[in-house]
Amino acid sequence: MSIKDQISADLKAAMKARDQVRLDTLRSVLSAFTYRRVEAGHDLADDEQLVVVQKQVKQRNDSIAEYEKAGRAELVAKETAERDILARYLPVQKSADEIRAIVREIIAGLPAEGRNQGAVMKVVMPALKGQADGNVVRTVVTEELSA
Repeated sequence: MSIKDQISADLKAAMKARDQVRLDTLRSVLSAFTYRRVEAGHDLADDEQLVVVQKQVKQRNDSIAEYEKAGRAELVAKETAERDILARYLPVQKSADEIRAIVREIIAGLPAEGRNQGAVMKVVMPALKGQADGNVVRTVVTEELSA
């Protein structure tokens, strides 16, 4: 079952349960699927659907950060609930320690003169695609390079 099919099934369950937050969140991601499908000109493969969900989660994380700066607790709570709903459709994310081990291996494999953040990120991100948040990876890479 694809991510979109699972979301559609969960949308129907949310309608029956009258869960408005879940309903609105799932409708927004289905809308994003449709928008992306029209943009791409073909039906989305599973990895493309995963990218759409990841983008939606990232948007929620960015909104949470901005609302926290503005002191809007009610909007932080709403965005957090939506992010948690969408996170169910993502693969299990690697912990910072797991990311650190992978980053150390990659840094060790790079030549000494090529050990900068950009070069390391270029190799690490494809290896962790869909398994880790880019901001966490960037933080770990920065810490490892400064150590």
